[in-house]
Amino acid sequence: MKAIGLSGFSEKFATDDDPWRTFSNRDEAVKRAAILHALGEGPLGRVLELGSGNGSNSRAIAPRALRMDATEGTAEGTRLTARAVAPWPRGRAITLALPARFPRSAYDAVVIAELLYYLSPRAMRQVALDVAEALRPGGRLVLAHHRIDYYDFAQHAADIQARFLRMTGVSWRVATVRRTARWHVVVATRGDGPARHMITPVR
Repeated sequence: MKAIGLSGFSEKFATDDDPWRTFSNRDEAVKRAAILHALGEGPLGRVLELGSGNGSNSRAIAPRALRMDATEGTAEGTRLTARAVAPWPRGRAITLALPARFPRSAYDAVVIAELLYYLSPRAMRQVALDVAEALRPGGRLVLAHHRIDYYDFAQHAADIQARFLRMTGVSWRVATVRRTARWHVVVATRGDGPARHMITPVR
């Protein structure tokens, strides 16, 4: 694997508004439905999305949030995300190259999709600590990532979400929302004791 950097993502978005067909691909739509199921119908309060890409998930999440900060590491992706959430004035697109300070100090929900394996282990650890600090008690952390490796990852995909949760240094109650051969969506809430796993598949 040879990790793609922000410049690589910038080039992709500059060439094609939807390089991975996240707006049109059926499998992506199924994954997005699982993310929305994990979040709940709302209203959700303050929502943070990390690595929004072209805004395909942002557009679906924004109507459920009272305030939404969709962050993206590239200027090109931020522009596309801003266009995607434009119908919802309480949603905003922000350029944020991780790890970095989040736009707000506290959130009711955090969504991280197709991002973690593009970060170095060191960067992922810092993001994990920052998420644990920013997510309010009882808030939801939704993680949606591939289970198989692609050529441009910085880390292997296997168990990336479990590794991220361990890096936060806190315990979580974790529920599987949907798992396929290619990807896995989970929702995690802070727990008082050791982390445990509950299976709650989407029908």
